[in-house]
Amino acid sequence: MFINITEDNKKKKKRISPSLVACIGTIIIIIGGFFLSYNYIMSKKVMVYEYMNNVFYSKNEENSPQVEEENIHNSDQGIPEESMDPNQYIGYLEIPKLNFSKGFYPKHSSLNDVDKNLLVVNESDYPNVSKGNLIIAGHSGNAWNSFFDDLYKLSVGDQLKVKYNNKTYNYKIVNIYKADKTGHIAIYRNQNRTTLTLVTCTNNDNKTQTIYISELDSIE
Repeated sequence: MFINITEDNKKKKKRISPSLVACIGTIIIIIGGFFLSYNYIMSKKVMVYEYMNNVFYSKNEENSPQVEEENIHNSDQGIPEESMDPNQYIGYLEIPKLNFSKGFYPKHSSLNDVDKNLLVVNESDYPNVSKGNLIIAGHSGNAWNSFFDDLYKLSVGDQLKVKYNNKTYNYKIVNIYKADKTGHIAIYRNQNRTTLTLVTCTNNDNKTQTIYISELDSIE
């Protein structure tokens, strides 16, 4: 008799209150809902940025923005492009203010793709072309390929560098302007100067793109 009462008491002590079970269940549901909502929001955010980037780049068959510029040289001096290794960087773009350094591929390379790397626009000249214009485009946003995400921090007078063919070409930004996304890039530059042009989607604006014009200052 005594033993049976003791066992019953032990059973009662082991019971969990239904209200406590309901409380724990509610907490688990709330936590689970939070993580599901967070993942959903982040996935939508990435989709928005990718959409912005896709809107920015209205590509032609060569995956390059179309450039509107008078007297485009579209010629190279020094190393013939066909002799360049398409799987190797031929140069590096450096932006000291942003601690940025990224290589770029020959124009004819399959790796010269804005969705994978920096894009050297087909109408570009390489840095060693006198009075030429090297045009480099890149994504902005927060995706893995948003190499130009911090370009909005640049100002007129800031320095850019291009390392190419064992030389360093030093440029200074002389103009920054915006243009609507129409599938074309209008480049306004001094045709008598050797220039470097950077193009990317405008920060916090999915309707325009920003163009950074820089002029050659020195060669090392």
